[in-house]
Amino acid sequence: MSTILRRLETRQGRWMAEMVLRALGLALLGLCVAASLWLYHSVHRSPMHEHVLEWAGAMVIVMSWSAGGALLTVGPGLFEQIELPARYVRFPVTKGPE
Repeated sequence: MSTILRRLETRQGRWMAEMVLRALGLALLGLCVAASLWLYHSVHRSPMHEHVLEWAGAMVIVMSWSAGGALLTVGPGLFEQIELPARYVRFPVTKGPE
């Protein structure tokens, strides 16, 4: 897993990561639409249904909407390392195993 993240940080194999992460974003947004439709129909049925499933469905909607939107719009840019000013660094910077 660390080699995959290292390749994303150094922008090697960038086009494949773009395709895979953006496709995952689209899949998560599709899951969001499906869960939204299920929740809409579940709420409008007779009152003999489980409230726990509706809460879980709502949680799936929010999580897939936020993660899918981020992956679709930003893609591999989510994994780029950024420079922090010294005043915001709380832990000493160490190099990982090489």
